[in-house]
Amino acid sequence: MRQDKISTGSYDLNKFFFGGYETDIITTIYGPAGCGKTNLCMMVVASQAKKGNKIIYIDTEGGFSIERMKQLLEKNNEELEKVLQNILLLKPISFAEQEEAFETLLKNVKKGDVSLIIVDSMVMLYRLELGDAIQSGEDEKIKEVNRKLAYQLRELNEIARRQSIPIIITNQVYSEFISSKDFGQKEKSVSMVGGDLLKYWSKCLIEIQNKSGKRNLILRKHRSLPEKEIQFEIFNEGIRRRGWI
Repeated sequence: MRQDKISTGSYDLNKFFFGGYETDIITTIYGPAGCGKTNLCMMVVASQAKKGNKIIYIDTEGGFSIERMKQLLEKNNEELEKVLQNILLLKPISFAEQEEAFETLLKNVKKGDVSLIIVDSMVMLYRLELGDAIQSGEDEKIKEVNRKLAYQLRELNEIARRQSIPIIITNQVYSEFISSKDFGQKEKSVSMVGGDLLKYWSKCLIEIQNKSGKRNLILRKHRSLPEKEIQFEIFNEGIRRRGWI
C-alpha cells in the first residue's frame, strides 16, 4: 500500500526520506538545543502554508519566528501576512496550558481543514512539571504527570491514524554518565526525554546531532526505510546537505 507523504520543505530532505514525511503517523525530531529541530518544523510549515493549507503549531519554547518564516517563504510583508493566516499558533507557558492547547487542537482538527500539526517541543513543559512532582516526593503526582503526557500522545496518534494528518513533534535529550575505574567519568549515549513513551507512539524517529558545528541528521526508526544519516547545514532558505554518510 502506498503511503501518502508531505514535503519536508527541502529538496535534499525529500530525497533522503523518499518523498517526505508520512501523513498517518507521529514523527519525532529530537536533539540538543540549537541543533536545528525548530528549523525543520518551520520548513515544513512554510511549505504547507504557502500552498494555502492550514497548520496548527503548538509552540512551548517560543521558537516560532516571523522573521525566519519570512526568510523561508521569500515573501514581502503583505504576502507573508496572507500565508501566516493559514497558521493557528498556540503558545502555552505551563503544562496545564499545554493541556488546554490540546483541547483547542481537538476542537479545531477536521480532515480536509488541517493538513499538519506541529508540537515544538512536546516535553519542555512536561519536564518542568515532572521536576516539580519529583521534588514534592508525591508518587501519585509523578504518575499523573506521566499519564497526561501519555494521553496527549495517544490523542495525536489517533488524529494521525484516523484523519491522515501528519504530526511532527520535537523532543529534548539528556546525557547520562557512568563511572569508569580506568578513565574516570565518561558520557553514555544521548537519550530522549520521555523515553519509552515517545519511542512507542512515534513511528518515525529522527535524531539531530550538532558536534563542533557539524550537524548530522540520523533516521533512527522508520516503517520502510533503513537507518541512515546525512550531514547538513542551515542557511536562509532552509537547509542543504553537506554530504551523505
